[in-house]
Amino acid sequence: MKLPKGWHQTSLGEHADLLTGYPFSSEHYSYGPEDTRLLRGDNIMQSYLCWDDARCWPASGSEGLGRYELQEGDLVIAMDRPWVKSGLKHAVIKKKDLPCLLVQRVARIRGNNSLVTSFAAYVVASHRFTQHVKGIQTETVIPHISAAQIREFTIFLPPLPEQRKIAEILSTWDEALEKLDALIEAKESSKKALMQQQLNRAAAKSGRTHARHRLGEVVERVTRKNARLNDRVLTISAQGGLVDQREYFNRNVAGADLSGYYLLKNGEFAYNRSSSKGYPFGALKRLDQYDAGVVSTLYLCFRIKPDAPVSSDYLCHYFKGGRLNFGLRSIAKEGARAHGLLNVTADEFFDLDIFLPSVGDQQKIAAILDTCDTELRLLKDQRTTLNQQKRGLMQRLLTGKIRVKTIAEDYQRNLT
Repeated sequence: MKLPKGWHQTSLGEHADLLTGYPFSSEHYSYGPEDTRLLRGDNIMQSYLCWDDARCWPASGSEGLGRYELQEGDLVIAMDRPWVKSGLKHAVIKKKDLPCLLVQRVARIRGNNSLVTSFAAYVVASHRFTQHVKGIQTETVIPHISAAQIREFTIFLPPLPEQRKIAEILSTWDEALEKLDALIEAKESSKKALMQQQLNRAAAKSGRTHARHRLGEVVERVTRKNARLNDRVLTISAQGGLVDQREYFNRNVAGADLSGYYLLKNGEFAYNRSSSKGYPFGALKRLDQYDAGVVSTLYLCFRIKPDAPVSSDYLCHYFKGGRLNFGLRSIAKEGARAHGLLNVTADEFFDLDIFLPSVGDQQKIAAILDTCDTELRLLKDQRTTLNQQKRGLMQRLLTGKIRVKTIAEDYQRNLT
């Protein structure tokens, strides 16, 4: 590959200070308000940090750990499971994340005199680095990469002024994406509040609380086997609902024999009895995208009974809003070696309470929430488009296919 004048090909390690974290003993973790958060691989998401499950280190025990104190602008990479389906686990430390200490199996990167750290962050966020990680991470129980493998990554290094300008340009795209993320989060929160408001309004109008039913009174279990050998194996996606495994995983992860699977038809529901991000008590989704598909027998499948006083669209929103979680929390027990599989029996599940206003009110509530979903979908589509545009621009900027003007170049041009 021919690089622009002034650029050169080198390795990341030649121009960066890379430090791996300290092996803090879990026996001494603490949770005091004055204690310091520990940055573990589990806290690193795709371009941001999540402190929901933070561990801390006693303030009294921080002596001698100064080199592991992170600074604003530091680049961090998870070394265990560095790549997951949602992307590479890396982030830039922000002021709100401090103070925090670097934990073992996390790499901290700071550029030296020839590398701007903010530019390095975009290099690490690039498709090329992701492919590097996916190509070398060990296929062990816990896939991982080493510090040496991070250091050896080949980078195309422009002069410092151009590095700063590239990082500045790309940061404006990140700011726009962050604003969209905030809008999406606010819209999702307002939708939950709106659902509660509509339920309360429907109850007040009728002068009573909503009718309480057992779930099994209004739905019936579906256990039909896959006699015609439908080969569309479905899985539950947080965003897409029940989707084809081949589209979701880019491969079929089910076994060859699908005859024992349950056959689910359009408009029927499935409950995945496993905890996952955003669904601590399992996810409930309706099949909307296909005429039919098959699911594992670990799922509980059901459909609305004929003449039951239930709107299917309302039920979708009811489940999506987590209205069944209170009951699920009381019965969900995780198996000893189940890796998130919840011991929820069919009898317990269909015995859960569900609260229903009149069918007319259900339909009105569903229509209002459908409008919210449409607005959310448009915002998310806008974010996807913006992110794709940013990544296309980033690829061209980081390889020199698009050059940027810098203050230094303008100054030199004025002199001549």
